[in-house]
Amino acid sequence: MDEPVQQDDDDCPELVPIENDKQIPVTIITGYLGSALEKSLAVSQAGELYEEWLELRNGCLCCSVKDNGLKAIENLMEKKGKFDYILLETTGLADPGAVAAMFWVDADLGSDVYLDGIVTVIDAKYGLQHLKEEKPEGLVNEAARQIALADLAIVNKTDLVEQEALQELRDTVRSINGLVKILETQKSRVDLSEVLDLHSFDSKDSANLAEKLRLMKDSKPHLDKSILTVTFELDGNLSEDVLNIFVQNLLWEKMFHNKEGLPMTVIRLKGIVALAGKAHQVMLQGVHELYELNELPQLWGDDPRINRLVFIGRNLDKDILQEQFTSTVVAQEKGA
Repeated sequence: MDEPVQQDDDDCPELVPIENDKQIPVTIITGYLGSALEKSLAVSQAGELYEEWLELRNGCLCCSVKDNGLKAIENLMEKKGKFDYILLETTGLADPGAVAAMFWVDADLGSDVYLDGIVTVIDAKYGLQHLKEEKPEGLVNEAARQIALADLAIVNKTDLVEQEALQELRDTVRSINGLVKILETQKSRVDLSEVLDLHSFDSKDSANLAEKLRLMKDSKPHLDKSILTVTFELDGNLSEDVLNIFVQNLLWEKMFHNKEGLPMTVIRLKGIVALAGKAHQVMLQGVHELYELNELPQLWGDDPRINRLVFIGRNLDKDILQEQFTSTVVAQEKGA
């Protein structure tokens, strides 16, 4: 009798067909989590409490398609009838953008799960210290990058710092990411409704995003060589083809430089644009080198067709960025 063949641990398991077509939201939680999150509980629709732990040994879910983390997510999908939500906790200072990319655009998992948002936990007492750490030339401060990518920042242990220090931390977080929502907590006690169902990467949050973009202002760096937020708006229609070229030159080719000659590096990009020939508003989203354009339910109608864009990254120069955008993208069409 033949011996049973043992499956190699590195073999990637087959995805299990799922009859239920409801997509499961995934929230990525990152930051200095060891002193913030004590336990993880989930509640099923039936009210049953349960927990699932997934430890990422290397702090990254997408180093390899055969990574244990990816296998674990696929295994979770077998229980899709039971799971309503997945909270994915990265370790230490892992880059949440790399993890987010898998859920945002991955063809295999995209039909089963969707990226709901990125949450960064910040230690109120040591947050500024982490943000001020000097990195070798050319490297990004990991703590600042996590804030730059976040849709929600949870400032924890606020009871351990004075108000003056807390305000400095708030200002620094805002200077890095002008779009991020900040929650201040003690012992990580937050209302789940504030953390879940953010819809930061789909059209359901487009109305809130439009209002945020309308009120957005440029940030000023609170730390030397820090990441900051740049925003501008422009009237008129955009050529979709040329817009794609502009975004690719910015995100992929790093063709634009600031006045010091340093290449502009965009970590997060958001905007609502008016494309020539389209009656609907279009959302532009980018994370690192990945980006997409999605048509929104909202019609422009009688509203002025105003393009509003927000760039979060390093070495950004608003004047040069806006000049490049204006000269290469805007299509001067009659009746626009």
